[in-house]
Amino acid sequence: MFWRLWWLKASGITVFIWVFFIAYFFLLRYPHAQVTTMPLSWLDTAIPMQWWAWIPYLSLWFYTGLPPAITPGLRPLIYYGVAVAAVCGLGLLCFYLWPTAIPPFERPPGASLALLEGVDMAGNACPSLHVAIAVYSAIWLHAQLRGVEAGRGWHRLNWGWCLLIVYSTLATKQHVLLDVLGGVLLGAVGAWLALAGYRRCFGGFRA
Repeated sequence: MFWRLWWLKASGITVFIWVFFIAYFFLLRYPHAQVTTMPLSWLDTAIPMQWWAWIPYLSLWFYTGLPPAITPGLRPLIYYGVAVAAVCGLGLLCFYLWPTAIPPFERPPGASLALLEGVDMAGNACPSLHVAIAVYSAIWLHAQLRGVEAGRGWHRLNWGWCLLIVYSTLATKQHVLLDVLGGVLLGAVGAWLALAGYRRCFGGFRA
């Protein structure tokens, strides 16, 4: 039943990400106020830059498409889209009212992924929307997997993937610890509220 509306899901996810990036990069290039540099914690200095971490970092854009991809029915799909848009919108509002960036990190000699750093510049730091959407997706997927009585292995895969994405934001030096904590809070609260509303409207997820 999850393959139903595949054309709408595929096009909707693509358009959603495209619109999000337009707003994201506009705020990144034209900050509304003076940009605040986020402070470093001991963890930020303890974790070295690790280039393999770009793989899970970029995998977010596949991972975040999983909850809508396995959402059955048009009305639940629209609800999901509105709910995740609200989380993204709140994060973008934070960037508008309080522009932030991380301090510059020294790249190891011979680093070959400077192009990726240039595309995903380390602004719009706090809260980390990368982390927020990963956590939001993980909580939503957890509820969906429970609804279809999926095995423990699927739950471990879900949370392991999410944690790897969260870690990658620190290991690629795109975010610092305070950004990550803000993203976890935004994603978790957003998912909790969205799922509470979903259960009231649709009665939860069923196998």
